[in-house]
Amino acid sequence: MEDKKIHKMLIIGSGPAGLAGALYASRANLEPVIFTGMQLGGQVSTTHIVENYPGFPEGIGGPELVEAFQKQAERFGTRVEFDQVTDIDFSQRPFKVTTYSGEYYAETLLLSTGANPRHLEIPGEVEFTGRGVSYCATCDGHFFQEKNVIVVGGGDSALEEGLFLTRFAKTVTIVHRRDELRAGKLLQERAFNNPKVSFIWDSALTEIVGEGIVQSVKVKNLKTGEENEMPTEGVFIFIGHIPNTELYIGKLEMDDQGYVVVDKYMQTSIPGVYAAGEVADSHFRQVITSAGMGAAAAMQAIHYLENQIK
Repeated sequence: MEDKKIHKMLIIGSGPAGLAGALYASRANLEPVIFTGMQLGGQVSTTHIVENYPGFPEGIGGPELVEAFQKQAERFGTRVEFDQVTDIDFSQRPFKVTTYSGEYYAETLLLSTGANPRHLEIPGEVEFTGRGVSYCATCDGHFFQEKNVIVVGGGDSALEEGLFLTRFAKTVTIVHRRDELRAGKLLQERAFNNPKVSFIWDSALTEIVGEGIVQSVKVKNLKTGEENEMPTEGVFIFIGHIPNTELYIGKLEMDDQGYVVVDKYMQTSIPGVYAAGEVADSHFRQVITSAGMGAAAAMQAIHYLENQIK
């Protein structure tokens, strides 16, 4: 099951960055192979509806958007492999990529392995994920019509998602470890002025409780040590993301948060290796910006290959 062919480009990860990169690479006749990993489409494939991607004024379901990306890339020659990459050897040329099914070789690589939400790692979190615990308000908000929910976090994502939840929920209580928010001023103003939103300061969740579904949480004041149990029907957690960079540790330059460092051309610390999307973006984390990064990375890889031939 070994593929000894030397590919022009291999793409690791199949979110918007990887699929957009595949589209541009395949239109340049690079015949890219994209490895989907555990989930075709990445995080967007679990999003109920995407309302901020241009061209879809009524919004489009995350899975439908991923399917459209895939079909368009395949139309121009992209090969989609439902396979998981287990190792990458950046030290040899061509680069060697090992998957569950075999070994592949490539002149360029596009890394688009994305990021996953950071967990609280408290009792009940894993057990109630999908049964009241969520990391995506736009995915699951509609399930909480007229319910009381809790949002954990104090940054832009927590407030953006919390405000989004006010479309559905009866009340939104934001629990934050500090006595002031890290979110932008405009978001803070919107949250403070929304009658559905309230705050619990200097506090953290210590346990999520329920029978089959979430029914309450235990909240501890980090200054006084006092702990109380608070009834709730949903817990939305927005305390950051962890980039999926395990394959690159000690091999590529990464920042102090673990994100792959790229220049304005999406080039990593190794020539011929590019990174795009949330694996290299700790700030924007949007479908459109990830897709743009993927397109830019593929375009730069095309130039790199042309220069290699010269």
